Amino acid sequence: MPDVPATPAPEDDRRWLERTIELSRRCPVSTTAFAVGAVVVAGDGAVLATGHSRESGPHDHAEEAALAKIVPGDPRLASATLYSSLEPCTRRASRPRTCTELIIAAGVPRVVFAWREPDVFVDCTGAETLRDAGVEVVEHPGLAAAAREVNAHLFTR
Repeated sequence: MPDVPATPAPEDDRRWLERTIELSRRCPVSTTAFAVGAVVVAGDGAVLATGHSRESGPHDHAEEAALAKIVPGDPRLASATLYSSLEPCTRRASRPRTCTELIIAAGVPRVVFAWREPDVFVDCTGAETLRDAGVEVVEHPGLAAAAREVNAHLFTR
């Protein structure tokens, strides 16, 4: 029987989420999309990939950018955690697949996010969609204010 990695400690989750918020600060400013950072961490604690919104194009989402850097079927994904500063999307107009669909298809078993997506652009049900697919979802609302602060310009219109 293969070794099953232990669930990361809460302090590790917090550290990785803080890293996603740092990454979100790299996003080009947009008035039509959130600034988001993502980190994919293997079960052994190794960083598989990072990404941020609009990293290589105006329609890139952070989770999408990070997952695109990992070879599909990489066995480390089976024990990985995807960390995101914002709840992964369930609707988007700019791409055929949502971030929740990409996460599920990649086989990532655990997602941790800081801020539940507010209904600014679309109605998002990312946490529920992932849970329904068998993904463990952990929300850390204690870091939501920091993730929201990066996107404050969207709320001052």
